[in-house]
Amino acid sequence: MPRYYTRACNFYYGNRSVQLVNKKKTLPLCQKKEISFDQIEILTRKSKRRIFINQIKNLSKPIRKRISLDLKKIKSKKKNFSNFNFKKTPNLLGILNLTPDSFSDGGKYNSKKKGVHHAVNLIKSGADLIDVGGESTRPGSKAISESLEWKRISKILKLLIKKKIPLSLDTRKSNIMEKGINHGVYLINDVSGLDFDVNTISILKKYNVPFVIQHTKGLPENMQKKPSYKNALLDIYDFFEDKIKFVRSKGIKHNNIILDPGIGFGKNLKHNMSLIHNISVFHSLGFPILVGNSRKKFIKDLSEKNDSKSRIGGTISSSIYLMMQGVQILRIHDVNEVIQGIKIFKKIVNN
Repeated sequence: MPRYYTRACNFYYGNRSVQLVNKKKTLPLCQKKEISFDQIEILTRKSKRRIFINQIKNLSKPIRKRISLDLKKIKSKKKNFSNFNFKKTPNLLGILNLTPDSFSDGGKYNSKKKGVHHAVNLIKSGADLIDVGGESTRPGSKAISESLEWKRISKILKLLIKKKIPLSLDTRKSNIMEKGINHGVYLINDVSGLDFDVNTISILKKYNVPFVIQHTKGLPENMQKKPSYKNALLDIYDFFEDKIKFVRSKGIKHNNIILDPGIGFGKNLKHNMSLIHNISVFHSLGFPILVGNSRKKFIKDLSEKNDSKSRIGGTISSSIYLMMQGVQILRIHDVNEVIQGIKIFKKIVNN
């Protein structure tokens, strides 16, 4: 029998969704009536079929059993952790790059005064957590030494924690992770999918800390050199499934894990669009989803002559689409503008 995947689709949002759930015409995502769906797409490596939820009973018993297990995870309530409130959608992970060479804002905030000020403003604007990074992992960038990475972030990290700013740490290195955890960071965000440093799993287990598993194909130095997949969406789904089994085998039992498909990390435009368009397939893994859509190159590729340096328009429109697919966390540079866009959208929808 082929491997089946279940994607929730045809979502409803806001007051209309609540009405439909109450009438039992839609199923709530993560037990939240404000976002629900009435169709699923059944995927294999060779086919896809879209049906209404009331047609599931007509499927063969083996397929129905698989879909039933997936739906249980899709509907499961997510417990809050790392200052994220999963009763709302989306949460925002604000970005603080303390690097001279990040793709969008390298060098802009890497002084102590500017870095602290920016982080405080992101929280005031509505960010739930601030993702602090001292090493650029943009396409073409090279790894830096552990000592240089820690030097870039340590003073600002300590100041922000003293100010009780909730922090995530964007690093691939286990020693940096351990230092950050000991200082009080809430979350580890490793863009390498926990693969860059062999000691990472040991640190995550030792401290029982929440973490992000991000998919990346290759290293920043080479990840954009003709990336290829058999099926980007399902290959990355399988990657997550295997990685979860791996961390469980290493003794990490908690569910404070976030999945990030890694937009732009070893993906071309076609791969990125497939992931964003079909992002809801990852709900059937049962963990919160994070997407880094902010200012990414796909916005330039799609907008062509209407590209801009900050790409706020593309970031807001993709953020609203991702929100409508139930994505729980967005990693964002322009927090105030994205929240403004989401607020207006919600007010219009619920008017």
